[in-house]
Amino acid sequence: MFTIEHEFDATVITLIDEGNVALQEDITILAFDDCVVLEQEDVMTGEPVRVTFSMAQLADLAAALDLPEGSYRLDRPRAGKAD
Repeated sequence: MFTIEHEFDATVITLIDEGNVALQEDITILAFDDCVVLEQEDVMTGEPVRVTFSMAQLADLAAALDLPEGSYRLDRPRAGKAD
C-alpha cells in the first residue's frame, strides 16, 4: 500500500509494508526539484534515517535496476554546454 501527497515544495510518497511476515517500518520518499530523500524510522533508536539522492544518482539507480552486473557510466549533458 502507498499514499501520495503533493505539498508546497515536494511530492511525498509513503510506502506501507503489508503482509504476514517480518514487516518493515514505513518508507517516506520526499521528491524535490533537485533531490529525492528516503526516510525510514530506525526501530532501535526511534530516530529517522535519511538518504538523499541527487537527481543524477536517482537516474543511475533507475538505470541500474534494468542492467546486468558490471560498472557503468551514463552519458549526461555537461553543465553549461549548449545542445
